[in-house]
Amino acid sequence: MSDDTRTPPKNRPRRHTLLEDIQGLLTGTTMAATGLVLLTHLGLITGQTAGLALLISYATDTSFAVVFFAVNLPFYWLGLQRIGLRFVIKTFIAVILVSGFSILFPPLMTFKTLDPIFGVALFGLLTGAGLLAIFRHGASLGGVGILALYIQDKTGFRAGLVQLGFDACIFLAAFWVLPVKAVLLSMLGALIVNLIITFNHRKDWYVAT
Repeated sequence: MSDDTRTPPKNRPRRHTLLEDIQGLLTGTTMAATGLVLLTHLGLITGQTAGLALLISYATDTSFAVVFFAVNLPFYWLGLQRIGLRFVIKTFIAVILVSGFSILFPPLMTFKTLDPIFGVALFGLLTGAGLLAIFRHGASLGGVGILALYIQDKTGFRAGLVQLGFDACIFLAAFWVLPVKAVLLSMLGALIVNLIITFNHRKDWYVAT
């Protein structure tokens, strides 16, 4: 008998309402997109599919919004197979929102002065908190995590190592596109994002789904 079956209904995690999901996804994507504005202003990248999209965008002078939307398309089928339709729909909406906000936000904010270290730290805090909001409302911002879980199911290779390997490839490739200092700063930003998620994303601390 599963733990969920033994748990009294009144103590089981409840689903978020539609309004809660809307505000959660809007909040999370707004924070993540604002973090990306800081990152692109500094000419840096990050990990996961957002990092891949930024790298392609810098290398080809293509809109980040277009590339980010496109690189996520192959992963929706995997998400449907691995997690379910509800997750895929929410993730699709979150990706659309971040893509749209990445076009809308830059004309709304300018930076007379933005210290790179401060900008990277602020990116990490905003993006980490934004991703937490998105995760807690049953969505994500990229397909690498889905692919990692799929590979783990099929081969037994740890999902965390798959994601780490993907990010390592992104940052190695970045040395051919960006200055060394920019790549190192980008790594710092990605580290801050991952630390925020590692310390705060625990299911036993948040019971709604």
